[in-house]
Amino acid sequence: MSGKLESVKRVVVLHMDFLGLLLQIAVYAYAWFTSYYPVLHAPRYTAEGYYLGEGLRLYFRGHLLVILVYFVLLVFFARTYAGTEAGYRKALAVFLSHVFALFMTNVLTYFQLSLMRNWLIPVRPMVWCSLVQLAAGFLWTLVSDKVYNAVFPVRRLLLLSGSDDTSQVRRKFESRADRYVIEKTVLLSGGKEAVSQALEEGFGGVILWEVPTAERNDLLKECYARMLRVYILPKITDVLIKGADEMHLFDTPLFVVREYAMRVEQRLIKRLIDLVCAVLLIVITSPVMLVTAIAIKLCDKGPVLYSQVRCTINRREFRILKFRSMRVDAEEDGVARLAQKSDARITPVGRIIRPVRIDELPQLFNILKGDMSFIGPRPERPEIIDAYLKEMPEFAYRLRVRAGLAGYAQVYGKYNTTPYDKLKLDLTYIENYSVWLDLRLMLLTLKILFTPDATEGVSEDQITAMKKDD
Repeated sequence: MSGKLESVKRVVVLHMDFLGLLLQIAVYAYAWFTSYYPVLHAPRYTAEGYYLGEGLRLYFRGHLLVILVYFVLLVFFARTYAGTEAGYRKALAVFLSHVFALFMTNVLTYFQLSLMRNWLIPVRPMVWCSLVQLAAGFLWTLVSDKVYNAVFPVRRLLLLSGSDDTSQVRRKFESRADRYVIEKTVLLSGGKEAVSQALEEGFGGVILWEVPTAERNDLLKECYARMLRVYILPKITDVLIKGADEMHLFDTPLFVVREYAMRVEQRLIKRLIDLVCAVLLIVITSPVMLVTAIAIKLCDKGPVLYSQVRCTINRREFRILKFRSMRVDAEEDGVARLAQKSDARITPVGRIIRPVRIDELPQLFNILKGDMSFIGPRPERPEIIDAYLKEMPEFAYRLRVRAGLAGYAQVYGKYNTTPYDKLKLDLTYIENYSVWLDLRLMLLTLKILFTPDATEGVSEDQITAMKKDD
């Protein structure tokens, strides 16, 4: 019965996604036929009135191709930004993803149509098209979320824990209380009979938390036999195995966890992308950097830039550059501290530039120099690395690659995500590296600039919890 329910669930989600995309395509098709094709079809003249030739002539297949290209772009960006996951994710997050997908698609489409005309076409129809699509997308997101929640109720979960402290896992699932609720907790110390009895109570899924490997294997097989969905918060070794290569040398599957080494062609392409993007962004953002520098100087007369020793590949030290967003005496005692919520050390200008990451722009020069890459684990201070290594010796693994301006942990985590969880995210990137993954993370980085909790400081409780992470 559970398998049939999941099949129905998938069909419903696919139909909702398809209807949402179809709605956006219909709006664009209307703009194409009523506004843009007439412009492309009209005869062309110079400013002086000289005739340049006939405009573009398309028939059914030509129109179909134009709309199909738009459809492909929209699907690509919608899937990249997770804008087709209504019901699975919060409605606001889905709509924000929808906004980014439409923005990227419509900007590229505008320049594509301009190339077809050999000159810039009127931008107003595209603006109106985007506004109508956003309104339609907003309504579609709300309706889809309502339908999903009505058809598929909140999933009831059983928590099987090998530890008495379940606060961390509860906190994570409570952040999605709209989709999941932990109805019962059973400690493994209570015995196998209590666990087996709980598994028979008809829960919609099982969470395995802090379960020793041998016991986890048995529980996973038992849940699989009962056709129960299992949620596992992975350990470092799980992340390494997930990134393993599959080989067929014998008459049994073989996983190979390789020593990490980026191939020569991957290093060359990655470095080329870093250089090209860094130069382009320095040119594009130079007015923003100039205004920011002036604002910081006028705010408290202090230095504009802030440099700090950080570590990159093989723990090589370098001086990272940032626009100063805190008071000059923020760490006058020399003790490194993470920024906290409502941190009094942050300046008025800092409260503006930190949420949208403007303070990070000078690091483009670190990328040009080769100290950093665009994508990679964020560089940490030597003293913080020493502190992390005492708690997590595996932290050394993330120093096998060049540090990055943004990374997997910044896209899929938050500023206040615990160090252990960030480490797992960074290792996921390292073990699954590809040039395409870098490009995808670059696109997703644009989205987190407008996500408030991505730059939210840590609380006192979270600082305490970080010490407890294994």
